[in-house]
Amino acid sequence: MKLIKFLVPAILAVSCAGGGEKADGQRLFVGDDYAVTQTQYGKVQGYILDGVYTYLGIPYGAPTGGENRFLPPQKPESWEGIRPAMFYGNDAPQNMANKWRNNTSTFTDHWNYFDVSEDCLNLNVWTPAPDGKKRPVLVWMHGGGFAAGNSIEQDGYHGANLARSGDIVFVSVNHRLNAFGFSDLSAAGPDFKNSGNVGILDLVASLQWVHDNIANFGGDPGNVTIMGQSGGGAKVCDVISMPSAKGLVHKAVALSGNATSATDPASSAAVGAAILKTAKGDVKKLQAMPWEEYYALAHKVAGEVGGGFSPVADGAVLPADGFFKDDVARDVPLMLCTTSSEFSLSKENVELENIDFDGAVAMVRDQFGQPEAEAVLKAYQAAFPDKKPIELVNLTVAQRKNVLATADAKYAQGGAPVYLAWFDYNAPLFGGRIRAFHCSDICYWFRNTDLMVTHTGGGAEPRKVSDQLSNALLAFMRTGNPNCPEIPQWPAYTPEEAPTMIFDVKSEVRNAPDRAALEHLVSFNPWRMSRPAPAKK
Repeated sequence: MKLIKFLVPAILAVSCAGGGEKADGQRLFVGDDYAVTQTQYGKVQGYILDGVYTYLGIPYGAPTGGENRFLPPQKPESWEGIRPAMFYGNDAPQNMANKWRNNTSTFTDHWNYFDVSEDCLNLNVWTPAPDGKKRPVLVWMHGGGFAAGNSIEQDGYHGANLARSGDIVFVSVNHRLNAFGFSDLSAAGPDFKNSGNVGILDLVASLQWVHDNIANFGGDPGNVTIMGQSGGGAKVCDVISMPSAKGLVHKAVALSGNATSATDPASSAAVGAAILKTAKGDVKKLQAMPWEEYYALAHKVAGEVGGGFSPVADGAVLPADGFFKDDVARDVPLMLCTTSSEFSLSKENVELENIDFDGAVAMVRDQFGQPEAEAVLKAYQAAFPDKKPIELVNLTVAQRKNVLATADAKYAQGGAPVYLAWFDYNAPLFGGRIRAFHCSDICYWFRNTDLMVTHTGGGAEPRKVSDQLSNALLAFMRTGNPNCPEIPQWPAYTPEEAPTMIFDVKSEVRNAPDRAALEHLVSFNPWRMSRPAPAKK
């Protein structure tokens, strides 16, 4: 039923903006010879909607189950004739039980999930035309950590509006996740030496497909920007650090996610050894399991060992001594952006909206383990005097220590610049409590604010904010510099000044706006915190 439920929205989702209409008003063109394009593996046929050529579910790799499980991605088999590319490909195996957490979250995010299988190496392309023109290319890497998600998880991921209005080619990618992408079974033999990183190697394979095929879709393989949010932001930082991706990526954008390290090989090997032990060392038994069975087994064992599944700093696929330490990413400009209220703690808890400063101090100290809570909040209050106490708590939870560390590491490398941003627009939803939450900025970058109305409210004001972000992104894709007429002058990052573009209805650049607060903050992982109860006054 979910496939039927989301089929109509998936078709309609790319049609919210005008353009490309014929004189008689026809908007969709499909069938016969429409949108047939050659790839190196065979022809694909999509459709044309509002002037955008749309191709969905194109395979860039072979199925990853059976004897291909735990192995680096293989090329897909070629096909005869024309392959339909009119609906999304399968999602990677993952836990589907918690996609619709509660009524409010389901309304706000209304996730798009479809069939799940190990035949999941597929991508989507939106382009103004497969006409031989060399347009900038954007490759979107989805969020969900390294455990969950897909290339069209929310409607804000749609690429049609940005492709049409920005004259670019937009690509989004599925790849292996969790235990299927990051089970370190290297002890099973040399064939499995990269098994702990096959999920990130999938992304490199997708970029190789883009390099080899995107010219046929009107894109420039010599101007590829990768972009991701949350876990996708970490993927972006991983990929530009990988020797195998050098030359395939020319600019990079990481939203609310970054990485300056990866899993220690000893930790990943311990989890892998425990998994192999359950099969008496026979990796073929693990390959033969139905995916649901292996998923349950691997995650049970990882929980017992105290590990997880994410890329491994093995010194071969990924650097062993930290990111941006060599020349792989030296010439790749990087843009980093976070949101000011990643967790929007009061959206579903109205009581938190009314806490006073003392209540905020107690909340930060008791719920988030910050011994210098009062000093932290006073520093944020001095920098942002118009923000309410709960907003100061949001800033604390959404601290930028990690993103600044990533910016510092990239800056220290020399070469291409880093640009730092902060998204701070509060849409008029849930009584103004929605704020700039985790994922909220995506649809602004991609001109989808009238499509993702449950994040924006829709209308003129969100479009005004979107004009700033999307034009900055388009300028960055073309030149490696995000400056454009729609925003104030945006200097490149330096550790001394730390200039930060704060995106809002009226955007501004401020130098190191949270430096004083960060000096008092103890670093912590808010994803592992339960939602706090209202602080007592």
